[in-house]
Amino acid sequence: MVAGRPAAMAQGSGTPSLSARAPFGRVVLAVDNRAAFCYLPLTIAERMGYFAAEGLDVQVRDMVEPGAALQALLTGSAQVLSGPYSTSVALRARGQSYPSIVLQGRAPQLVLGASRKTLAGFSGIVDLRGRKVLVPSLGSGAHRMVLMMMAAGRLNADAVEFVPVSNPTAALVNFRNGLVDAICYTDPVITQLEQDSALRLVADTRTVRGNADVFGGPMPAGCLSVAADYLATHRDECQALVHGLVHALKWLQTAGLSDINKVVPESYFQGDRALYLAAFSRAREAWSPDGLMPEAGPATMARVMSRFDAASPLRQVDLSQTYTNDMALKAKARFKA
Repeated sequence: MVAGRPAAMAQGSGTPSLSARAPFGRVVLAVDNRAAFCYLPLTIAERMGYFAAEGLDVQVRDMVEPGAALQALLTGSAQVLSGPYSTSVALRARGQSYPSIVLQGRAPQLVLGASRKTLAGFSGIVDLRGRKVLVPSLGSGAHRMVLMMMAAGRLNADAVEFVPVSNPTAALVNFRNGLVDAICYTDPVITQLEQDSALRLVADTRTVRGNADVFGGPMPAGCLSVAADYLATHRDECQALVHGLVHALKWLQTAGLSDINKVVPESYFQGDRALYLAAFSRAREAWSPDGLMPEAGPATMARVMSRFDAASPLRQVDLSQTYTNDMALKAKARFKA
């Protein structure tokens, strides 16, 4: 029933029907905040019936508490994690093998912007000295991105006051009211502030070029990860997952706003459909076109991560064990992605 519903929805929205293959059975996939833009390919694959067409009954569990999805993977209550690629690298550094089997995002979609109200004369990262910078949480990717940019600008970590605000609505209120001077966040918050002309872009990783400017190379983002043991014993199921996800990635490359409007759940719009669609247009380039890990991506990730955890043996990690492109290559050839 779970897998059949998206397929029926896809057919009802004018999408060609998909012939389901021999069933593999149920696969539990855990994700933190599945409505986030970085995991949109997962939602597309499910709602367009692409997983069902591969014979998979994928049960997506959207976890409420941050980190709960990873715990579900580690404890075995979920077989697949939809999460950041950095998780696979960090786990490998701890001697655990949970490789990425397909890449959803080739950029983290984080944006740093300065307030036009309180930082009207902003000209560079050094202007953040003594200012307040809003981030979703301390230790988050946004927090680390700002710290990395500060270090490049020779600003100490304590040169700014970080204000953690996890609720997007509250983040907007804080920024608009001048309670903070800069923000590093994801969409649709950033697009809303851009539309309000309240934000001056400082760094934008929604694009491939902006991503390279910030991180010095390709920075892999969301992916599907599984335990190495599961990959070895359930390779057909993993290949089916990759087929479904790469099919969704190809669909996203040419999907129009009307297509997104039909397929994305109403709850994702959070009462502002136009804003969501505008943010989608800004983020389109951030999704992988074919599910492949870029050649320099793992090294870029390890280099950035090592800046924040000098004690971790990241430099000794065999990065080839943190991902595989084998199945994505098959899916790319099959779907001509």
